[in-house]
Amino acid sequence: MGRVLAIANQKGGVGKTTTAINLSASLAADESKTLLIDMDPQGNAGSGLGVIGRELEHTVYDMLLEGTAPKSILQKTELKFLEVLPSNPDLAGAEVELVSVKRREFRLADAIAQLKDKYDHIIIDCPPALGLLTINALVAADAVIVPLQCEYFALEGITELMNTIELIRGSLNPKLTLEGILLTMFDGRISLANQVAEEAREHFGEYVFQTRIPRNVRLSECPSFGKPIVLYDIRSKGCEGYLSLARELRQREAASSKKES
Repeated sequence: MGRVLAIANQKGGVGKTTTAINLSASLAADESKTLLIDMDPQGNAGSGLGVIGRELEHTVYDMLLEGTAPKSILQKTELKFLEVLPSNPDLAGAEVELVSVKRREFRLADAIAQLKDKYDHIIIDCPPALGLLTINALVAADAVIVPLQCEYFALEGITELMNTIELIRGSLNPKLTLEGILLTMFDGRISLANQVAEEAREHFGEYVFQTRIPRNVRLSECPSFGKPIVLYDIRSKGCEGYLSLARELRQREAASSKKES
């Protein structure tokens, strides 16, 4: 049964969608059957894999609001082990439309239940807000990965997200955990980046991934070609970072599984 990971941070521009795309692709490159769910109305997680939600008849919006079967929305990618559930701007209206819907916080969880057995990992790209779309993702998830940009004010707002996670755990999803804090856009030559990394470790300890995602031009370029970094430039520092993150995640999961057994 697939493990569900939400990539969340209500602050925009922190590498959230970049992480969702490239962690998914890196897991798939390691032959882990992976599904990426785009819960952001901008649809960038899908387009970053060459899937344009605006051109499709059905998207995540129809799945959440109309009860369209997720299997009919699935799109294949260039990677054999990676599929995507795309979104488009229609999803922006879901924040309002879901308010009057029964089990509004569980719409995504109910849909994922139909697919879980098919995948090893299900990655959810959340929008940069703590509205109903993100709440749906957190209710459906087993754990959360929080991208943290290595710049000034980086830690601001994380407290609000952590409080939301605690509220979700206490009322809607008791199994929800924090998988880790991922340092993104890291440049070791800049003292501020090292300072943010140090402060993150002081606050979150072992939850901070050892892997740091570097600031990398190739990572910025690849979405415009509709490719994850592993297909665009496998030798780039950005690709090395996300392949390392996928390995570290798998190691954590193996260690956790061993503890439970």
